[in-house]
Amino acid sequence: MTRDEITELFEKRKRAWQKLDAAALAADYSDGATVDSPLAGGSATGRDAIEKLYVTYFAAFPDLTFEHEMLLIDGDHVSQLLRVTGTDSGGFMGMAPTHRKITFHCGFFYTVDNGRISHERRVYDFTGLLIQVGLLKAKPV
Repeated sequence: MTRDEITELFEKRKRAWQKLDAAALAADYSDGATVDSPLAGGSATGRDAIEKLYVTYFAAFPDLTFEHEMLLIDGDHVSQLLRVTGTDSGGFMGMAPTHRKITFHCGFFYTVDNGRISHERRVYDFTGLLIQVGLLKAKPV
């Protein structure tokens, strides 16, 4: 893919993120794609599993927003920096909703092949997210 094609793919994804459109986001992955993510419990492989991962996020945080801060493209590798905000009003990880607000930064790292994402690694402070929604307690220092 050219740089412009990759940029357009991620602009399309940005619009799907804004709509919380799990099906549209999952459609951007190749059939055997893998997403490595703390929320996936390690990895999700295949479009159906990846779509389910998005559905899980969007159900737990129905007001989820993603501020796209930076997109870096190097050949078939793409890095995206995001600021995520939302409210745990749908219940997170099987727990009752806490109605607490979350904010965190994350980095998503992609490999793009033949117009689709073949691999994605999500890096963020998962422990900090669990503290923000109230599933973990942190002792003040």
